Amino acid sequence: MSPLPLDPRAVALLSCPVCAAPFGVDDRGAGLRCAAGHLVDRARQGHLTLLPPGRRPPGGDSAEMVADRVAFLSAGHYDPLTAALRDAVVDGAASPRSVVDLGGGTGHHLARVLDDLPDAVGLVLDASRYAARRAARAHPRAMAVVADAWARLPLLDGVADRVLVVFAPRNGAEIARVLRPGGRLVVVTPAPDHLTEIVGPLALLRVDPDKAERLAASLEPHLRRSSSAGHRWTARLDRPAIATLVGMGPHARHLAPGDLAASLQLLPASLPVTVAVDLAVYTRPS
Repeated sequence: MSPLPLDPRAVALLSCPVCAAPFGVDDRGAGLRCAAGHLVDRARQGHLTLLPPGRRPPGGDSAEMVADRVAFLSAGHYDPLTAALRDAVVDGAASPRSVVDLGGGTGHHLARVLDDLPDAVGLVLDASRYAARRAARAHPRAMAVVADAWARLPLLDGVADRVLVVFAPRNGAEIARVLRPGGRLVVVTPAPDHLTEIVGPLALLRVDPDKAERLAASLEPHLRRSSSAGHRWTARLDRPAIATLVGMGPHARHLAPGDLAASLQLLPASLPVTVAVDLAVYTRPS
């Protein structure tokens, strides 16, 4: 399958990782060229890699983790989260024209947000080239970029109407830089009771009880919190679904496959699992 064409409106959001100049589509149509002449080729899978000079590609999700993410999200278990994201993004009189999903993985959430915003373009920025390959085909109006959330983002100043961060790193200063005045960050973090029924039996990582305070400390020097709300629902999951849930997240890096398989056999064949997240909206002051 050929990659989707590069949307010039999405390209116009990007900046060169070498000199921070604006990008345009190069004459060959195979990548980008900045105003200073730096070229970036597009991967055959459709994504771009925009990392600062000398910076190694950051560690991101493996191919196996990405496959588990696709399977779990496609099954609809997190659809209430996607709906909450859509509501937070489209809330307000002015419809956003640009949405950046920072740490957006396969682009699953962004694609569904864009379905409700027919005039908007989107960018998925993620550290994983495997996720970027999926995200490059997630939506006709979305582009995928391999980038490092802890470095300077490959975006121009003040170009994003909305930034999404769902279970991903948050660089408050950079998010504030790329948001337009009055633009909004929508950030989702796990609540303390997230996945509570399986955390103990499967020896999963527990949510830091100080997570909310650390979130505020990282963002509020740069952005103003305008709202926050908790979202809770119950997902009935069988053992294969639980395996993909564990495999798609940070737990996968801390559990031996054999240990997980043995622990899963001790669970009922199907059980209700609490999904508990906090969604906060931050605004860049005008």
